[in-house]
Amino acid sequence: MTRKEVSTESAPAAIGPYSQAVEVDGFVFCSGQLGLDPVTGQLLDGVESQTERALLNLEAVLAAAGLTTGDVAKTTIFLADMASFATVNAVYSRHFADPAPARSTVQVAALPRSAQVEIEAIARRTGR
Repeated sequence: MTRKEVSTESAPAAIGPYSQAVEVDGFVFCSGQLGLDPVTGQLLDGVESQTERALLNLEAVLAAAGLTTGDVAKTTIFLADMASFATVNAVYSRHFADPAPARSTVQVAALPRSAQVEIEAIARRTGR
């Protein structure tokens, strides 16, 4: 197995000892993205803004791997408050075409930097 790091300056740098994404055998495993502005490193205000920015950051990481949201097979959304579910869904639905990827959404006790949402993805490179 060969692991290849995927990295881009168009998304926030990793805030710990991990990669933005790793490609293994045609699969791209994207680390969770927060609603951090990649230029300032600041967390945006509000769950809607954070969700939009997290998805844009995820799209930037996918693009660095030569992929799009259309290549995503599975996402996981971590919410600080499940009451945000409908708001996050509304933003999320604008970023993924049908058929939407498989997805899990869970409420967690806390997220890094006191974020309200974090989104990770698994994508697969196809023989396009």
